[in-house]
Amino acid sequence: MTSNAVSTPHHLSAEAGRQILMNGGNAIDAAIAAVAAQGVVAPETSGIGGDLFALIHRPGWEKPVALNASGRSGSNASAAILRDSEETEVPRDHPSTVTIPGCVDGFVALSEFGALTLGDALAPAIELARSGFEVSTEQAAAFRRMAAVYRDNPAVADFYPSGRPVARGDVIRRLDLAATLQSLADSGRDAFYRGRAGEDIVAAVGGLITLDDMESSQAEWIDPIGVGVAGLRAWTIPPNSQGYLGPATLAVFEMLEPPEDPESPLRRHLLIEAYRSLAWERNDLVADPDHLALPANLLLDRDRLERAAAKVSLSRSGVWPQAMGATSGTAYLCVADSSGMAVSIIQSNYRGTGSPFGAARSGFLLQDRGAGFSLTPGHPNELAPGKRPLHTLAPTLWTEGTNPSWLLGTRGGSVQPQLVAQVGAAAILGGAELETAQSAPRWTISDFGPDSEPRLTVEPGMSDATLADLRSRGHVIEELDALQPGWGPLSLIELEGDTRRSAADPRVDTTAALLF
Repeated sequence: MTSNAVSTPHHLSAEAGRQILMNGGNAIDAAIAAVAAQGVVAPETSGIGGDLFALIHRPGWEKPVALNASGRSGSNASAAILRDSEETEVPRDHPSTVTIPGCVDGFVALSEFGALTLGDALAPAIELARSGFEVSTEQAAAFRRMAAVYRDNPAVADFYPSGRPVARGDVIRRLDLAATLQSLADSGRDAFYRGRAGEDIVAAVGGLITLDDMESSQAEWIDPIGVGVAGLRAWTIPPNSQGYLGPATLAVFEMLEPPEDPESPLRRHLLIEAYRSLAWERNDLVADPDHLALPANLLLDRDRLERAAAKVSLSRSGVWPQAMGATSGTAYLCVADSSGMAVSIIQSNYRGTGSPFGAARSGFLLQDRGAGFSLTPGHPNELAPGKRPLHTLAPTLWTEGTNPSWLLGTRGGSVQPQLVAQVGAAAILGGAELETAQSAPRWTISDFGPDSEPRLTVEPGMSDATLADLRSRGHVIEELDALQPGWGPLSLIELEGDTRRSAADPRVDTTAALLF
């Protein structure tokens, strides 16, 4: 029997979580440790320059608690200035793409419920930054691809020794980042937001964000939203997160009464269409919580979901009005401890490594979450000072009665809910073995029409009969020749009594699922 589990995108972040649990920490301490370590060893996925969301549950609670630690735009941000420059979206190379990092405030908020101090939880990450770690295949490719942007950026100088991008197997140390984390461990949030790191952030964005902007915490405890699926309750983060789409897709899918056969083409068709029936309106519904077009508690309303299900055709693919965005870099992690406490946590700089801007003396890059804003006047998500943007991070936590049952999430930018829905349909609704659910071929769709062809992109492994059947229903399919690293890694943990189950995603070679 295994009573603890840690599932992360990197074996070193998983080991950090395991170490904390073995040293008397609880699942929250282990989650902080794993997220902090992930940002050290894999800044192409996450880091303290980004945001954080978390769901926490323990046996006996009526529902999970939720943490929104996503940062706001600076007080000098302006959509009008960008529109005057004839921009139609927030440019990646403009300082407006940077929002205040919420991750550190997330650590501080979470640590209040830990069994250890924040310094204890950060210790493994600090040691990794000081002692060094081996560069992975994905990391080497990311910094090679971004060399023209980052080669002369002092925030990531460690990844360009002698001016060349790091290569797989190189050992690097991140001493500036270690010092930043140590100051946080020793002196708390003000050492970050009001200290050297905060000064670096202000300088990097030319004052669009000010030190006064970072005076207040970016972390806020909020109510999660949930929906019944397969006799369980699937919980997630409300907007400004798109998290509702994964559980909503599975709820609509269940309403459509899909065949039980996991290889049934109709089952795949219905899951695809369940997602399409909801996701086309995401860009109008996900925004700062104070500017929502539809109240968050209605996003998973069963009447609303039943209306979406009624529009799904059993025989033909649908065409919907809007287009969606692309994939991105994120780290989803989950932890369950022997007491039954469960943490579903996700952290990201957004598009891969994030923005071109970095905290020069502090050793980390800044997120480009501002890309989630709209420049359309009057839009709920219009860029304005002090607003949170549309966020792709979409963790889920499932409960059975008052007990945590599943932890499930992934990276993948806008397609995160599609991946959550596919693995959830296989493992939670379909009862597949976790290894089978993780290795099964995945699909993504980004365009919905009517102005673009709604192309379904699929990994290898679907049968010719399934592909032919889907095409006969109107799906335009692009077949890929390999599993896609960006369509994961998905992390998951199943909790059943004192037993924990997990399985690593084969799409990224660093992933780990530790059971102990």
